[in-house]
Amino acid sequence: YDVIDAALKTDAFRPRALFDRYNIEVLTTTESPLDTLEHHKAINASGWKGRVLTAYRPDPVLDPDYEGFRDNLKILAEQTGRDTLSWEGYLQALRDRRAFFIEMGATSTDHGHPTAFTADLSKGDAEALFRRVSTASATPADAELFRGQMLTEMAAMSVEDGLVMQLHPGSFRNHSAAVFNRFGRDKGCDIPTQTDYVRALKPLLDRFGSDTRLTLILFTLDETSYSRELAPLAGHYPALKLGPSWWFHDSPEGMRRFREQVTETAGFYNTVGFNDDTRAFLSIPARHDVARRMDCGFLAKLVVEHRMEEDEAHDLARALTYDLVKAAYKL
Repeated sequence: YDVIDAALKTDAFRPRALFDRYNIEVLTTTESPLDTLEHHKAINASGWKGRVLTAYRPDPVLDPDYEGFRDNLKILAEQTGRDTLSWEGYLQALRDRRAFFIEMGATSTDHGHPTAFTADLSKGDAEALFRRVSTASATPADAELFRGQMLTEMAAMSVEDGLVMQLHPGSFRNHSAAVFNRFGRDKGCDIPTQTDYVRALKPLLDRFGSDTRLTLILFTLDETSYSRELAPLAGHYPALKLGPSWWFHDSPEGMRRFREQVTETAGFYNTVGFNDDTRAFLSIPARHDVARRMDCGFLAKLVVEHRMEEDEAHDLARALTYDLVKAAYKL
């Protein structure tokens, strides 16, 4: 402890010094649409050359079950001058905030829904649903339907403005009532759940699955879906890419299982290589090193089994490390 404590107090361990030492090209944080992005503005104004981007994480204003959802709609109205209690005004306010995030350098959105469910309602049905969720009359079924409709609306906006979508479903968040009641949301106790993608994503994919202007990167905590659902979907729909093994499975064996179960059907180029999802800044080099070692081990196995030439493996090693993720996130 004393050694670590002393090191953290030196200039060599200041965040920007570590950013440079780790050779980080881009680091992205996720913020609510209600965030003023003051810290990003400060970084941009500082003259520092490090590239730190924001990503649009709209859960606080898309999820009726999110604490303070209706109050958040009021804040959204104040920020944009839109009538966020009307369906069209609400959608336009979301577009306005997306435009602000793009102006601040964002290239992606991130959605942490409990499921991958999507919907594609008529305008009239969507307006009626919005009236229910923006008042106190919404049911749990209404909340899930609204989240599903809003994923499709977000896809439509991504087609318009080019932001890459990320979907991180399948976590039963804040599972421990005791921890949640004492400390609030996002303090751990998140548990993986079984997740459907084939039926859940169909409404969105019927509209946008073949639209090459959309990139939707899928993540999962349900490893049983790799070969059964995710790989075939990504192999068919041009808009879909598979994100790397995530969270509980962001581990040596989890990475190996991902490649073994996905590659035969989805190939390599329907995945986005590796991007780590850490909140622990000091872990970034180790996480990337592990991912590179596991991918190279997988490629080496294909080479020694004469299923791939060595020069092809070299090219893929670079692609999985750098090229695919840079292209997928428009960096």
